[in-house]
Amino acid sequence: MESVQNIKQRFEIIGNDPKLNRAIEKAIQVAPTDITVLVAGESGVGKENIPRIIHSLSHRKHGKYIAVNCGAIPEGTIDSELFGHEKGAFTGATGTREGYFEVADGGTIFLDEVGELPLTTQVRLLRVLENGEFIKVGSSQVQKTNVRIVAATNVNLFDAIEKGKFREDLYYRLSTVDITLPPLRDRKEDIHLLFRKFVADFAHKYKMPPLKLDESAVQLLQKFRWSGNIRQLRNVAEQISVLETNREISAVTLQSYLPVQGNNLPSVIKDQKNESDFSTEREILYKVLFDMKSDLNDLKKLTLELIQNGVSKVQETNQNLIKKIYGSKENDSEIDFEEEPRATLIAAKNNDNDYQERDDNYLFAETVEEEETLRLEQKEIEMIKKSLEKNKGKRKAAADELGISERTLYRKIKQFDL
Repeated sequence: MESVQNIKQRFEIIGNDPKLNRAIEKAIQVAPTDITVLVAGESGVGKENIPRIIHSLSHRKHGKYIAVNCGAIPEGTIDSELFGHEKGAFTGATGTREGYFEVADGGTIFLDEVGELPLTTQVRLLRVLENGEFIKVGSSQVQKTNVRIVAATNVNLFDAIEKGKFREDLYYRLSTVDITLPPLRDRKEDIHLLFRKFVADFAHKYKMPPLKLDESAVQLLQKFRWSGNIRQLRNVAEQISVLETNREISAVTLQSYLPVQGNNLPSVIKDQKNESDFSTEREILYKVLFDMKSDLNDLKKLTLELIQNGVSKVQETNQNLIKKIYGSKENDSEIDFEEEPRATLIAAKNNDNDYQERDDNYLFAETVEEEETLRLEQKEIEMIKKSLEKNKGKRKAAADELGISERTLYRKIKQFDL
């Protein structure tokens, strides 16, 4: 079994943090087996190194190694990419295509950002994990594959399970062994080592003298949060290497290349505020619509009784309902009911024959319900359009904002031809 230090040198992994070393140790231990591994960690911490280590130390090392970024493949084509398709399976399928699981038979597949997989694809993946079987898109023939799956995610899959976006049974199939990589802010002693490695690489690449940080700059480097982790650190090292003519870097110079702490993501904070405003507006709109519905139901009930029982009886038995609809007069003792709904009574008399020919309740209820439905539908269309425009057409973000699933939003878009 190879040592952690040898693996670091082979894969150019910099750092001596205990959590990092433990993650590499676990990768070395599980490599000779076919156990499914789930790698967790924030974006930019180097999760892609773990599956490469596992594959290189396994009995599959001479087989194919395929890395798939699940978040970068459109939902409509991901099944075809992973499992292949038959000729004519969908528009544009001019020939039969092998998917990654067929190509990597006997090797290893790395599914990066596995939390972004659609639920339908998750079902197919679960079948592969359980018995090694899959079916191409547009085919009915079951095929077998012998691949090892290593998955990675930067999202909390437990939260995704609670929201119904990730299958719980798939999670437990993927996470036979969990390997978690620490964020860069928890590896303070490694930050300067990584920076020195990056600036040395860029000095060689751009044929420049390497940079050197003074003590104050090193302290600033270690105190910074590095929300983008190693990827962000490398980006800053490259910028300074190219732009700074003075190769002695102070804290003041370094600070000019770092985003202001607490303001790294202004757009996200703004979006959260807008989402709150939108939710308040939506609640007010729903309340108004429900109040309108209640008033319409009261008016419907009163009008039907007028048609069926006459004015005097209705006035005797429905004083509270009459006051609710028309309000109280100054003396609050008697409402001139015959004067207030004159137009309603005239319309009712003019259409008396029509009401006698049909079911009175059905005719009136049908008219009111149709008006309510149209109003609610129009508000729903307006809200969906507003959310889609705000999120620049991104259905997932719009669905989260509206509080509905992405599938429901897609169905509404088709229903209303948006």
